[in-house]
Amino acid sequence: MGDMANNSVAYSGVKNSLKEANHDGDFGITLAELRALMELRSTDALRKIQESYGDVYGICTKLKTSPNEVCGEVSVGEEEGEGETGWIEGAAILLSVVCVVLVTAFNDWSKEKQFRGLQSRIEQEQKFTVIRGGQVIQIPVADITVGDIAQVKYGDLLPADGILIQGNDLKIDESSLTGESDHVKKSLDKDPLLLSGTHVMEGSGRMVVTAVGVNSQTGIIFTLLGAGGEEEEKKDEKKKEKKNKKQDGAIENRNKAKAQDGAAMEMQPLKSEEGGDGDEKDKKKANLPKKEKSVLQGKLTKLAVQIGKAGLLMSAITVIILVLYFVIDTFWVQKRPWLAECTPIYIQYFVKFFIIGVTVLVVAVPEGLPLAVTISLAYSVKKMMKDNNLVRHLDACETMGNATAICSDKTGTLTMNRMTVVQAYINEKHYKKVPEPEAIPPNILSYLVTGISVNCAYTSKILPPEKEGGLPRHVGNKTECALLGLLLDLKRDYQDVRNEIPEEALYKVYTFNSVRKSMSTVLKNSDGSYRIFSKGASEIILKKCFKILSANGEAKVFRPRDRDDIVKTVIEPMASEGLRTICLAFRDFPAGEPEPEWDNENDIVTGLTCIAVVGIEDPVRPEVPDAIKKCQRAGITVRMVTGDNINTARAIATKCGILHPGEDFLCLEGKDFNRRIRNEKGEIEQERIDKIWPKLRVLARSSPTDKHTLVKGIIDSTVSEQRQVVAVTGDGTNDGPALKKADVGFAMGIAGTDVAKEASDIILTDDNFTSIVKAVMWGRNVYDSISKFLQFQLTVNVVAVIVAFTGACITQDSPLKAVQMLWVNLIMDTLASLALATEPPTESLLLRKPYGRNKPLISRTMMKNILGHAFYQLVVVFTLLFAGEKFFDIDSGRNAPLHAPPSEHYTIVFNTFVLMQLFNEINARKIHGERNVFEGIFNNAIFCTIVLGTFVVQIIIVQFGGKPFSCSELSVEQWLWSIFLGMGTLLWGQLISTIPTSRLKFLKEAGHGTQKEEIPEEELAEDVEEIDHAERELRRGQILWFRGLNRIQTQIRVVNAFRSSLYEGLEKPESRSSIHNFMTHPEFRIEDSEPHIPLIDDTDAEDDAPTKRNSSPPPSPNKNNNAVDSGIYLTLEMNKSATSSSPGSPLHSLETSL
Repeated sequence: MGDMANNSVAYSGVKNSLKEANHDGDFGITLAELRALMELRSTDALRKIQESYGDVYGICTKLKTSPNEVCGEVSVGEEEGEGETGWIEGAAILLSVVCVVLVTAFNDWSKEKQFRGLQSRIEQEQKFTVIRGGQVIQIPVADITVGDIAQVKYGDLLPADGILIQGNDLKIDESSLTGESDHVKKSLDKDPLLLSGTHVMEGSGRMVVTAVGVNSQTGIIFTLLGAGGEEEEKKDEKKKEKKNKKQDGAIENRNKAKAQDGAAMEMQPLKSEEGGDGDEKDKKKANLPKKEKSVLQGKLTKLAVQIGKAGLLMSAITVIILVLYFVIDTFWVQKRPWLAECTPIYIQYFVKFFIIGVTVLVVAVPEGLPLAVTISLAYSVKKMMKDNNLVRHLDACETMGNATAICSDKTGTLTMNRMTVVQAYINEKHYKKVPEPEAIPPNILSYLVTGISVNCAYTSKILPPEKEGGLPRHVGNKTECALLGLLLDLKRDYQDVRNEIPEEALYKVYTFNSVRKSMSTVLKNSDGSYRIFSKGASEIILKKCFKILSANGEAKVFRPRDRDDIVKTVIEPMASEGLRTICLAFRDFPAGEPEPEWDNENDIVTGLTCIAVVGIEDPVRPEVPDAIKKCQRAGITVRMVTGDNINTARAIATKCGILHPGEDFLCLEGKDFNRRIRNEKGEIEQERIDKIWPKLRVLARSSPTDKHTLVKGIIDSTVSEQRQVVAVTGDGTNDGPALKKADVGFAMGIAGTDVAKEASDIILTDDNFTSIVKAVMWGRNVYDSISKFLQFQLTVNVVAVIVAFTGACITQDSPLKAVQMLWVNLIMDTLASLALATEPPTESLLLRKPYGRNKPLISRTMMKNILGHAFYQLVVVFTLLFAGEKFFDIDSGRNAPLHAPPSEHYTIVFNTFVLMQLFNEINARKIHGERNVFEGIFNNAIFCTIVLGTFVVQIIIVQFGGKPFSCSELSVEQWLWSIFLGMGTLLWGQLISTIPTSRLKFLKEAGHGTQKEEIPEEELAEDVEEIDHAERELRRGQILWFRGLNRIQTQIRVVNAFRSSLYEGLEKPESRSSIHNFMTHPEFRIEDSEPHIPLIDDTDAEDDAPTKRNSSPPPSPNKNNNAVDSGIYLTLEMNKSATSSSPGSPLHSLETSL
């Protein structure tokens, strides 16, 4: 952020040429004036605009911008004897510790760098539409400048403050700033101020940008919270700002997600789930997410702690035995007196024993575990980018491997989201393909052309293909593009009609939303009469049609009986072929009558005349059926949740392979689903959901709340032995709650709205279902990589600890010296985790069922491998240790005096031990008892490099290591024997895999995860500190994702202090809620159910609707989901936790107002 203040920006106005950067008074309006204006609300702001500037156009003039065309060229300023050799062992230990620390640090650094890269990529991806030089272009939000004309549409997260110039039915959710969950209607004559950080929930429009970056409303709050952690820099900037006093309009408008350290603090730093019922609750909320550690990490923490304890015990016993043996042998058996002059020698012995104890401990504690997880996840995340998965939360990658259910959208994920009209019912004929324009009576054709051109969002267009011979590009809502495509097929141009009737000339627009499931546009004719065009889901619009255009182009009466005929003969056959049916209609209001009450929509959109019914096809993506088959084989149930009608949904589900003929599965509509899961009081019951979800495969005509209910119901279910792990795909703002609730939320990178992306864990950059299958493969691969590493490391642990312990007890000296142990530790921890954690995934991972949350990390087969290989290695090491000198005909290294030079004997033991580990690393590549351990070994270059590299370093250590490594040179023959004994592990591995695991009943599994249910509620909040240590131990590199608790608490304190100072002396208790919630996301509050949660239906908004211009909120998914299915959004019964709201919480103010 440091460079913000240095960005000097020069605008050129409509007539002005480019100004030089330092323009003190060039603008007719100062930064302070703009800031003061944006802090006013609704009527005050309007009054101020009228008094000081006349109107919005006055402000535009002062900002030297034209509301119709902007030529804001921007130039950004660039930023600127014993005494001689005694030190060797200590120095060598220090050196190897430094090596381990450096390698770990390097891994952490590279991982952190990757995540910063990912984060910045997520941020760069957020673009916004502005009009510059008459051209509509998309620019990164950081490039938006004051004076830009920005186009806002439903689903947008506003990146800057601005004033509305033109709007259609625009409604904004300002809860992130005010805490009030009611949508605020914006219009030129009532409330024209649009604020950054708020969500557009309905409608569309254009605004002139008046504040960006730290001067915008969210930016000001950010400055108060000191969210950057770089307050000093900000202070410097403030000074500079005061000095320069110049229009600092384009202080870089960083997306608010860019909390400086690149952490994923989307939009707001304070992620408390509710606006907060008092501090305590806030703290609990802030702490809770930390508890939900990923399954794998929970298991690993537990396992690492257990191994660590065992190692500590072994090392303590080793030291005690050594000391006792020495003392008893010296002073008891040999009856030597304690001589004062011998004390230094005794102390040297004790120090040596202590070093041996530390060596055992170092080898026993698996500090490579967190590293392996980190490397594996980081590697996977990087590679998943190539498979079109942009991972936003590390854990999601591994959780995906355990997924048991996927609830997928239909449009765009399973289908191509490239809609085309393929059938039509016009002038009482059912055309199986688009008719020729000559076949349609001219007056019907003119209604069709005008109706489609004006009653589709003007942001929907069909552009020429980018490449020669490519398909035309569909921009905007896909369903609308299909209708516009129909006009092009009928050799008519919609652009001519739009040029004749520009968007400003539309008299009134009822935009699309999930409640209406239709869109209507009113035109005022020159003679004073009005005509309304409507389009929407055929069953909804047809109910409102009282007439229909007949074969000769005349309107004739349309009775309910005729409607039923059309449904049976036209709509159902279309739907059964997987087509979405859209009905187009119009109505005239004659000139003489009094002007209709436009706000009373139900009286306006009725008594329509039907023009046509069209069938739109969204073809299934060719690769989807195969991907779904893979999922089913891998034990993952795929369910389709769509807003489309049940026949279309069933047809598509059958084409995809979600439904198979003759199988006993449920396909339900939203209404039917709600009826089945609610009791007489209208409350949702888990037992009822449990009866439905196992067989449910298609949920059609579903609202956003239904999707959230289904996901929550499956996750909370206890019917199956394993808790279900659910992945959800979504693209619309309305999918936010379901994406947040799911274990893994996938948002669409192309079609997804900002809100959906913000609520998700993984973004599919190609919107394709096959990418989800790749994510499953990577997730399972992470799990397997960790298991491979564990199998390898535990074998080394067992052998090294037993050798050091037994050797020390029998020979008073560890056969493996401290420095050698540290080298072994480096191989087995750092390098092995790098080699084994980077194995690429294979298709075979999809041939087994998900492991589930309670499956132990170390299976019986792995335990068999660990103990089997440990047995072989111990036999070899002890044989060499106690009989090696005879075999090789060399001097024995046992019972050597205190500072004896290194012996060949112990060097052979060390060398053989290391080579056995190297060859066992190859064995560890397979953990399910496969025989061919070399399969695909050359696909992993890192593995090959590390194994060869380690071998070369081992030769150097043995031949040239000398005194520091306690090694003496070996002959070629001795080397060959060491290699031969090392290769023996490969042959021994074949022998082990011959023994059937089922026979070895005595083997225990290890590494079970803690179940979430085992943790009592109170502990969840209290144990945070204790959990934190394990967390810290595990998540060295992942600290990036979890900020310290203190930070959040400080922020809460700041917010509270700010709130209390702001509201002292205010009479209205209701308004206290506004700041309470200014940093909460809509989607963060969803879990705890505040009434009126804005959810825009766009999952499948287009699934059934001709357009996604916007939407209004269906009732909130509160715990009981007591949604009243109507246009009145009252919540019947508040969630229990929410009702305990204190006066001063958003809920309290809502209850008061209700």
